[in-house]
Amino acid sequence: MTDKSHENDLKDLNNICEECKNEDESVSQNLILTGFKICKSCKTSKTVFPI
Repeated sequence: MTDKSHENDLKDLNNICEECKNEDESVSQNLILTGFKICKSCKTSKTVFPI
C-alpha cells in the first residue's frame, strides 16, 4: 500500500455524513458495518422512510 492510497483511505474516515453533511462518530461505525457513510439519524430515517 502506498502512502497516497493510505491518505485517501484516511480522508474517507472523516466522520462526515453524506446525507446531512454533519459530523458524527456513528458515520465511521456505519461505514464499517454497512459500507455507507451515513450517521445514526440518517440511517434511522432511511429505515423508517425508505423513499
